[in-house]
Amino acid sequence: HIDYNLMKIKQQNINKSLMFLLSVSALIRILFASALELGNDEVYYWTYAMFPDWSHFDHPPMVGWFIQLFSCNLLLSSELFMRLSSVIAMTINTYLVFLIGKEAKNEQTGFYSALLYTASIYAFVITGIFILPDTPLSIFTFIAILQFFKYFQKENNKHLLMAGLFSGMATLSKYSGIFIWVGVGLYVIFYSRKEFKNPFMYLSAVISAICAMPILIWNINNEFISFTFHGNRVGLFGEFHPEYFLAELAGELGYNNPVNYILTISALIALIKGKDYIAQTPKRLILCLSLPMIILFWFFSFTRQILPHWTAPSFVLLLIFVAARFSDKYEVCNDEIIIPRPIITALSVLIFTLAFGFIEIKTGMIPLNFSERSKTIQRYGEGDFTLDMYGWRKIKPEFEKIRTEAIENGSMKESDGMIALKWYPLANLDYYVAHPLGIDMYGFRDPSEIHKYAWINKERGDLKLGNSYWFLTESFDYYEPDKYLKQYFKEITPMDTITIERCGKTAKYVFVYTLKDLKKKPQTWFEQ
Repeated sequence: HIDYNLMKIKQQNINKSLMFLLSVSALIRILFASALELGNDEVYYWTYAMFPDWSHFDHPPMVGWFIQLFSCNLLLSSELFMRLSSVIAMTINTYLVFLIGKEAKNEQTGFYSALLYTASIYAFVITGIFILPDTPLSIFTFIAILQFFKYFQKENNKHLLMAGLFSGMATLSKYSGIFIWVGVGLYVIFYSRKEFKNPFMYLSAVISAICAMPILIWNINNEFISFTFHGNRVGLFGEFHPEYFLAELAGELGYNNPVNYILTISALIALIKGKDYIAQTPKRLILCLSLPMIILFWFFSFTRQILPHWTAPSFVLLLIFVAARFSDKYEVCNDEIIIPRPIITALSVLIFTLAFGFIEIKTGMIPLNFSERSKTIQRYGEGDFTLDMYGWRKIKPEFEKIRTEAIENGSMKESDGMIALKWYPLANLDYYVAHPLGIDMYGFRDPSEIHKYAWINKERGDLKLGNSYWFLTESFDYYEPDKYLKQYFKEITPMDTITIERCGKTAKYVFVYTLKDLKKKPQTWFEQ
């Protein structure tokens, strides 16, 4: 017999306990958001705020608008203010999950749902600390789902119209927001066909479509380049690779918290076996809203390498089942609610992951560069993914000295720009080095490699023949300048090497080059 009675709260104190959870969670995430440098994806979305548009090469525009709003249009552009919308959104999300759980069953289910959601690595870190399209996607998705829950249980068209609005906002955040309507459509087809006669259902869908119109208009004006890009990432057919599927499952296990993931599978198995721990309407809604995304991306994963967090919005919704099952198993007794051991374990896994990840990023205590190539200076640190979020702040002061000396001796001009060959480290070097020094940063390949920088180049006046440029490349993600750039410039000169240390040990090197006299642009150069 396992004693699960490790912690109890008074039933009347649920709201106080929830507020405590929200406050502690927000405080921890503020500290992490302030202390960690921006990752590759995050710093790239800074460009969405720098150069706002109706949509972008990779994603819809909402993440850029969130950054603009919470950083006062980049007036406050530190890592904390870049991520502030995520800290606030995840706090609101936790409360929304509580309300959805409460709507699905009862207040106890809502509280368990909030705890399980907090324990999710995806929820706490990816949408709660990092600034990614999943941040606005998550908050608008939960608001939409809450409104759909209320509508299908109370049939008030006001909730239906609100659901349509926020479903559209979710799609304007990330293309996967469309799965909300996929799920609702399936629910209507299988369980509520009378909705086909409800004009407000169609009006709700129209509202969503209107919200998402900027995406379509931008793609029409840009030869559907974003749709083409994502279509290539998730093609329906290809060579069968079961190892991709296994990698996807392993990634999902980690992203969603292994404890949460196992509890979710267990709760679904209980449903299959006929366990009746949640009412029919919320059960059917949750299944319709979550399973299509999971099944589709699992299907893609047999032929393509996909990212584990793509399915995470569905898995966090399935946590409602886990919470509902626990509320059946641990009934309120003597006006007290038991916090089950599995939930405490899940939260402990989160805390351990946060502590270990932070220490590893800051210290590199466990070497992650295992390849033979990483032992050479040009490849030093290769394979250590923690370097994505370490050392960028240290480049600027060292490069500034090199640049100042080059300007003073006349080998480079103050107006000379900087180039890079891929969207990362393009945005990293732009945010941490070029932009603070007043240097224009350019991408030097076609849109499939430099993404939004194909448009940013135009905004900055584009590269000009005869001009000289700086080129910085890091050892953990090294680009050989002679291999990629020799045919385009008359002279490539190595200027200096910057050593980035971590806890007194070399973590990586940054190689600084000058590129003199641009003589031609790449043949694949993007022309808008």
